[in-house]
Amino acid sequence: MRIAILDDFQAVSREYGDFSGLDVTVFTVPLTDVAAQLAEFEAVVAMRERTRFPADVLRALPRLRLLVTTGRRNAAIDLVAAADLGITVCHTGYRPAAAAEHTWALILAALRRVPVEDGNIRAGRWQSTVGTELDGAVLGLVGLGNLGRRVARVGAAFGMETIAWSSNLDPARAAEAGVTAVPKDELFARADVVSIHYVLSDRSRGLVGAAEIAAMKPGALLVNTSRAGVLDTPAAADAARRGAIRLALDVFDVEPLPAGDPLRDLPNSVLTGHIGYVTEQQYRLFYADAAEDVRAFLAGAPVRVLTP
Repeated sequence: MRIAILDDFQAVSREYGDFSGLDVTVFTVPLTDVAAQLAEFEAVVAMRERTRFPADVLRALPRLRLLVTTGRRNAAIDLVAAADLGITVCHTGYRPAAAAEHTWALILAALRRVPVEDGNIRAGRWQSTVGTELDGAVLGLVGLGNLGRRVARVGAAFGMETIAWSSNLDPARAAEAGVTAVPKDELFARADVVSIHYVLSDRSRGLVGAAEIAAMKPGALLVNTSRAGVLDTPAAADAARRGAIRLALDVFDVEPLPAGDPLRDLPNSVLTGHIGYVTEQQYRLFYADAAEDVRAFLAGAPVRVLTP
């Protein structure tokens, strides 16, 4: 069985997973023509939702028998079409701590101006910025699922008041997490830091748009480690460029971010390249489980199967 491992940007899949004895090809750059480049492969290991597998792409891969996704779900795979075509789809485990921790890495980097100060000290300068404390500030969470609750716990440790909104947020469940449920407009008006933790769907696309951004406090920080589509990134970038807000992004509408994208020169911002989940522990889990998924399929007993 010929196996393709996609989007292994750091070329570490063989280090973290046991693919010995398997016929594996590793792609370290994004695919440009999925159907053409994967035509000869019978199994594919996809990195989360980076590569889309809608029905037309799956139909264009007649040799494909097994599709493995890192993580426990993947909205980029048409599971109904896969089932109709006889393609088994399996998943791996996932560590939510990584993304929650990276959210705080971005918050602290932005509010304490870490990238600027790091560059300054390397250039021979000293103390050119003034930071902002978290103690006593208001943390606003757009979404209070597993990741949102993890972020809320850290906010409490910093002495922050945490408020949250989602379309179906139960105030009693929010209170159990030490969080106050508030209307959406109140969240954006009151929060000193707004952090997005919302699943992307047709209903949530553009959920945080120009109106919400305009309602934010002057100089407030907006963080997105969720999915780019939940945020109107151009509107957020415009506000950051005007100095109305500060911005911290780990996700983008086009990934990898093109070399000439104006976001690369955006002031009042901290940007990282979708690394919220990229940790040694996460990769050990992803690639070890992916290798196990492949071997189990070859043995005729698939594990961690996703169904429509």
